[in-house]
Amino acid sequence: MEKKEKKILGMTQDEFRLFRKRYGIAMVMVAMIIILSIVSPTFRTAGNVVSIALQVSINGILALGVVFVITAGGIDLSIGSMLALTSVIIGLVLNATGSIPLACIVSVAATTFCGFVNGALIAKFNMFPFVVTLSTQLVIRGLGYVLSGGYSMSLANADFKMIGAGKLAGIPYPVFIWLAVAVMAYLLMHWTKFGRYIYAVGGNINAAEASGVDVFWTRTKSFVISGFCTGVAGIIMTSRISAAQPNIGVGYETDAIAACVIGGTSFAGGIATIPGTMIGIVIIGLIYNGMNLLGISSYWQTITKGLLIIGAVMLDMFTNKRK
Repeated sequence: MEKKEKKILGMTQDEFRLFRKRYGIAMVMVAMIIILSIVSPTFRTAGNVVSIALQVSINGILALGVVFVITAGGIDLSIGSMLALTSVIIGLVLNATGSIPLACIVSVAATTFCGFVNGALIAKFNMFPFVVTLSTQLVIRGLGYVLSGGYSMSLANADFKMIGAGKLAGIPYPVFIWLAVAVMAYLLMHWTKFGRYIYAVGGNINAAEASGVDVFWTRTKSFVISGFCTGVAGIIMTSRISAAQPNIGVGYETDAIAACVIGGTSFAGGIATIPGTMIGIVIIGLIYNGMNLLGISSYWQTITKGLLIIGAVMLDMFTNKRK
């Protein structure tokens, strides 16, 4: 006699598990939006929605780079320092030449190269990503201080300020840049051979290598993408603060990694989605914005974010464990 399978909300356990895996985090985001809309009328205003999008745009771009690294089985702790290096290089080049395109190209090229160094060290010598990026975090931050002499540089270029302050149809430019990077990341992760290689290397590096995947370049390119995205985010941040500062970016890697994990990216590698990462960074933005509107201390925001990361990791372990 067959044992009747227990159903949850009209679905079998396997169907419910798949539904939770695919849509669970989106349902959390929707629930947060509904609750905040009820408890704070200010939350549902158009101006506040735009403010949230602008607030998460920088971290969103960072997260879209880091998700490639984590999916390939790595971690990047150096992106906060790369933000500072980007800012310093923009200040030096912009003040010396007055050329916005040159300043942006040189700064992004520098962070992309830093990403290449991270990836090459890890992939070539099989070094631990945590140790390598923790070390380069210090080196890159120090380089920023050396180049700037430890001082901030004011930026008086009005056109450069428009990158972070300009708007199109009432929507800030950084939001459009974030969405454009998201589209490119989605196509790269989900519609290309390289994206499949990222999943393969993160899922089982030995099997991927045996299947003919170029593990070295796959892992290295994941860090290159992270470095590139960090450079783009650094341009926006520098434009918004209208100054080149070697001390910015501290702790930004935490929010980027948190967005990936909350969005369903597995620290074990091989599992991630770009839409999930986008939802993850929006949830972090909702936490900050909602608590600010409700007058809750920023200390509790930090605690809440930490607990949310722990919960997301536990959910990932529970969802992906074998029967």
